[in-house]
Amino acid sequence: MPCYTVPMDTLSREQRSYIMSLIHGKDTRPEILVRRYLFSRGLRFRKNDRRLPGHPDIVLPKYRTVIFVNGCFWHGHEGCRYFVMPKSNTEFWQHKIRTNKARDAATYARLRELGWTVLVIWECELRTLSKREQMLPDLYDRLMSDSRP
Repeated sequence: MPCYTVPMDTLSREQRSYIMSLIHGKDTRPEILVRRYLFSRGLRFRKNDRRLPGHPDIVLPKYRTVIFVNGCFWHGHEGCRYFVMPKSNTEFWQHKIRTNKARDAATYARLRELGWTVLVIWECELRTLSKREQMLPDLYDRLMSDSRP
């Protein structure tokens, strides 16, 4: 059986750096989907409010609720098929994901201490139309029942 070697990376360090610089933390497609839905239902909100810990993706001041739309990979969504630990530089990625999860937990706890309701939506919940059509109305119903102005 022949032995094949797989190159670690086919891109130069500069090319990889450029590609990674294109990944942004706000106004992602999943965030936009959630915001459009909430706006269409008459809810008004703030985006990435820097006055709150963690700069939540969506802030609904009237309902004292914040929504984080988390990417499955970057936030280590356990049990999700879209969260796969990279095979190269594994130690770095394990540390990165672990610190992201710890930071998220601290942020959520701090927001709860300040009296905010914290909701987390995972990227995988918005990936397919059928999941989206189920999750978004559930989110709206939860906002209307849990958070009374």
